[in-house]
Amino acid sequence: MPGHYTGAVVDDAVVRTLLENATCAPTHKRTEPWRFVVFMREGLNRLAEMQAECYRQVTEADNTFKEERYKGLQTKPLQSACIIAIGMKRDPKASVPEIEEAGAVFCAIENMYLTAAAYGLGCYLSTGGITYFEEAKPLFGLESGDRLIGFFHLGVPKEWPAARLRRPVDEVTQWITR
Repeated sequence: MPGHYTGAVVDDAVVRTLLENATCAPTHKRTEPWRFVVFMREGLNRLAEMQAECYRQVTEADNTFKEERYKGLQTKPLQSACIIAIGMKRDPKASVPEIEEAGAVFCAIENMYLTAAAYGLGCYLSTGGITYFEEAKPLFGLESGDRLIGFFHLGVPKEWPAARLRRPVDEVTQWITR
């Protein structure tokens, strides 16, 4: 989580490796539906401004604006070393069901998680803020049939969790041997 990051810069080459590994994910009919927009250094300020303004415009129009949320959108991105906006671009000629395209993008995201862990980086996928606003899509090169999946926050963690944060595998697994 951003509040748990040191503020140290993540090397561009590591981010590139993370993205290259993401694009190795399986994809039905090789549609490669993932799209990435990387925000680093001063680019994080641009992301903060873009998403806060989009939020204001959409929520003021429907009377759901919340000042606290708006301020969070202005400041939260600045706590990460890098944020990658992740989109899903549909290929209408490929006739691949949307669920399979989404699966491919989430496989790409898993590859990003694994790469970040291999480099000792902290990360998480945020699907809040403007993720589901139709008006946000053009900000990230997406069109109406596409999806803005979320924002992949990356940073150097202050410390790693001392304990496993997941249930034991035996609690979520059923073995059938006969």
